[in-house]
Amino acid sequence: MQLLALGLNHTTAPISVRERVAFGPDEIVDTIARLLERYSAPSQGGIHECAILSTCNRTEIYCAATDAQSARTALLSFIANEKDVPLSELEPHIYTYEQEEAARHTFRVASGLDSMVLGETQIVGQMKKAEKLARTARGLGVMLNHLFQSTFTVAKEVRTATAIGANSVSLAAAAVRLALRLFGHLDDERVLFVGAGEMIELCAAHFAAQKPKSITIANRTMERGQTLARTVHADAIRLADLPAQIAQYDIIVSCTASALPIIGLGMIERAVQERRHRPMFIVDLAVPRDVEPEIDRLDDVYVYTVDDLGKVVSEGKQSRQAAITQAETIIGLRVTDFADWLKLRDAVPSIQSLRDRANYLRDFELNRALRHLHHGDKPEEVLEMLAHGLTNKLMHDPTILLRNGEGLSNEDRDLMERLLDRFYRRHDR
Repeated sequence: MQLLALGLNHTTAPISVRERVAFGPDEIVDTIARLLERYSAPSQGGIHECAILSTCNRTEIYCAATDAQSARTALLSFIANEKDVPLSELEPHIYTYEQEEAARHTFRVASGLDSMVLGETQIVGQMKKAEKLARTARGLGVMLNHLFQSTFTVAKEVRTATAIGANSVSLAAAAVRLALRLFGHLDDERVLFVGAGEMIELCAAHFAAQKPKSITIANRTMERGQTLARTVHADAIRLADLPAQIAQYDIIVSCTASALPIIGLGMIERAVQERRHRPMFIVDLAVPRDVEPEIDRLDDVYVYTVDDLGKVVSEGKQSRQAAITQAETIIGLRVTDFADWLKLRDAVPSIQSLRDRANYLRDFELNRALRHLHHGDKPEEVLEMLAHGLTNKLMHDPTILLRNGEGLSNEDRDLMERLLDRFYRRHDR
């Protein structure tokens, strides 16, 4: 069984591509089930385990398959069909990692080394959710379970032993920084948050610290919006009321799980007219995007996506180069451990074959001995015959192999002789 990680992220694909292949939390379990059902046969990739990680910055599929290359072809075809994206548009942005390199990539992702925000901690929670959804879909087996447990251990070790997250600028903080560049201060600004998830909660806390004139939460579920509103002393409105009220707000931060934009061009055009061209600052943290891209072309409207904020948060990365080096060292050591585990897994079929052969020979000699005892032969003679017969049969195959070579090269013969010599010297009594 081979480990494979396939995906795209903020460094390989623009947001216009990432949003097309994003999987919402509500569709992941069913998606994994369909993938396993469709591609479990050896001719279809032999995929027996699967997990999906989909965030604003990446969509990745981790799987255990009998053949990595066939699995890669199957996964690309699956994504293209599921998301209606031509392979020619998808493949240039895709990366794949196999075996220990797949583990290295996963460890780096969880440690925040592959994130838009270097050292950010949110990704670990997202990976834990991905693991939980995969378990629910029965997509986890020995391979992926070991991968995820190792990943969470590595992420904890990196954050404990290094300063990888020190002085990092979060997306939420970057949004505030950009707003301050535009408005100078936020004392007179009205802020609207669209959605009530974890990212909006982080952003609301950062903006609230700037003491804006007012804060409002717009959410499909009024109760959830009110719950968040109470934590930042804000008001709450229904998402359905957004078109009528959006012109009131100077700053809009949106991050929902909607598959389609919820802030349209016409809505903002009317808002700009109503505001008499006072500037609007819009941050779209959702993937797929909540804000129609055409809005960015309007005068007096400043739209920033997660990719735009990424340019802000990348500042200061060089100052943390020592922490990055330390983290990579830790990850390298844990990748070696994972590679050793993979080698042990590769040896399992051979070990099982040896055990099956030994058990067959044992049963054959035991049954022969029982027959002799049943016929009245002396127990001492039967035990001697049993020991002699079992020894001869267990030694027959390796002796013939060692004597004749059976087509082995000189290199292979030398290796075999060294292994046998090491084994018997270790067990010599």
